[in-house]
Amino acid sequence: MNSKQRAFLRSLANNITSIFQVGKNGISENLVKQVDDALEARELIKLNVLETSPDDIEEVANSIAEKTNSVIVQIMGNKITLYRARKKDSKIVLPK
Repeated sequence: MNSKQRAFLRSLANNITSIFQVGKNGISENLVKQVDDALEARELIKLNVLETSPDDIEEVANSIAEKTNSVIVQIMGNKITLYRARKKDSKIVLPK
């Protein structure tokens, strides 16, 4: 993913709210499955990492991105934005 595509996704992510929180329990299999399902449905999602999380925000982002085959668009403060194109009928068309 190049910087122009990343900037495009960041602009789309400005208007969406976080739909998941990573707290004191860290990353569970259930959370990974829910994030995977949400990525298939929405393509672009935000997660909120609480201060009680046992892991660093970058570790959380890398772990979830790896387990869901998604791309980290940005990490800003305690929020992570992830993107993964749908397998069929992708709504978000990335610029070249």
